[in-house]
Amino acid sequence: MVILLSFCSFLSPVSSTSVLAATPEVAAEYGTDGTIINVVNAVYLLVMGISPIVWGPMSEVYGRRRINQITAVLFCASSIGTALAPNLAAFFVFRVLTAFQGTAFILVGSACIADIYHPTERATALGWFMSGTLIGPAFGPFLGGIIVTYTSWRVIFWLQTALSGLAALGTFTPLLPETIHRRKMHDLVGHGRRQRNGVLWGMVNPMRVLKLLVSYPNLAVASLASSAAIWNMYSLLTPIRYVLNPRFGLTTPMQGGLFYLAPGFGYLVGAMIGGRYADLTVKKWIIRRDGVRIPEDRMRAALPFMGIAIPGCVLIYGWAVEKDVGGIPLAVVTLFLQGVGQMFCFPALNAYCLDVMQGRGAEVIAGNYFVRYLFACAATACVLPAIQGIGVGWFSTISALFLIISALATQCAVWWGKNWRDRVDMKRRTKRVADQVVARRELRCRAVGGRGEGEKM
Repeated sequence: MVILLSFCSFLSPVSSTSVLAATPEVAAEYGTDGTIINVVNAVYLLVMGISPIVWGPMSEVYGRRRINQITAVLFCASSIGTALAPNLAAFFVFRVLTAFQGTAFILVGSACIADIYHPTERATALGWFMSGTLIGPAFGPFLGGIIVTYTSWRVIFWLQTALSGLAALGTFTPLLPETIHRRKMHDLVGHGRRQRNGVLWGMVNPMRVLKLLVSYPNLAVASLASSAAIWNMYSLLTPIRYVLNPRFGLTTPMQGGLFYLAPGFGYLVGAMIGGRYADLTVKKWIIRRDGVRIPEDRMRAALPFMGIAIPGCVLIYGWAVEKDVGGIPLAVVTLFLQGVGQMFCFPALNAYCLDVMQGRGAEVIAGNYFVRYLFACAATACVLPAIQGIGVGWFSTISALFLIISALATQCAVWWGKNWRDRVDMKRRTKRVADQVVARRELRCRAVGGRGEGEKM
């Protein structure tokens, strides 16, 4: 099941970057320039960020399997539309529809893993699952580069259609059973139509997800940390053809696409050990705490990589390219190492979101992806203008500082996250009790008033 979910989660991220290697060709066919196509890709990531707050609550109501099936079929249909798009407007619309369906694979897949794995094993499974979400953005441009070198860019989306069709078939097989223990739709039984609609809206309202982020500082910090890592990933991947091709004298899309293999193999290597390392960190701290598990301990696994290893690689890469030092080998090695480092961060941060609020894991992870892909959108949209304005070195310095600040915030969450959660939970309980007292008082007043009217009559 994890293999199937990982394959599904591969599709939307690979679609987000596969067109990067073909950006000049797509722009030429539609009579525009690369900046406009990059804006389309940025909107793709923006919609990837918005859709989790829709699909997350819906998977709690209708079940993981049904949402996966619906979105897989719609993703396949949208891929066909993109491949056939006759103009830029149609290309834009079908890309947006593809993004809206595709994030459901990532979100619901994480929730499925949370449903079936014990917390001390969850990050290992998430590491393998997330290899699809991270290998996709790295291998997408490589595949796109090969295709564009020898044939039309539209073949990229026909390949995407074939892969998504295979994924859609997989969701209808026993490989993907229903994993949620109790669907909220059962709570609607016995309500009238009007009341049922009101209760249902309360269950699927996207604001539920955003309120969690606003209410709990620890969730906001985890989202910030994930956003720093995804900002780094897309700000490195998006401009490779525009930055490295001219710097190293490369002339074809396929040659530029080869550079994407370095972070891609880094993600693959990291997937083998990053999640397991996060689980081992949790087990180590359970022993230290005499059998007590605190969810924030899991984030300790990400700290050295987010605060030291990845920023170091990003700085070396950016300034080496800026100053033309080290050539292709240094660029490849730093891209590979930062890819490994990211796979030590994402499983720990994602597993924390699933651990920290049992029973609302899909909503918590939806909020995390909402913030994460907003930053991915920003990175994709601004990286080329920023590099043209201030250079690769200074832009890499900004990305490294973002990672370091996020690591410091994560360290604060490790120290004080439990107190933050307890304080918010106490306020919520106090407010709930107060509301119940007021409601009972109003009921008594209405009852007394009703008896008084009866006596007058």
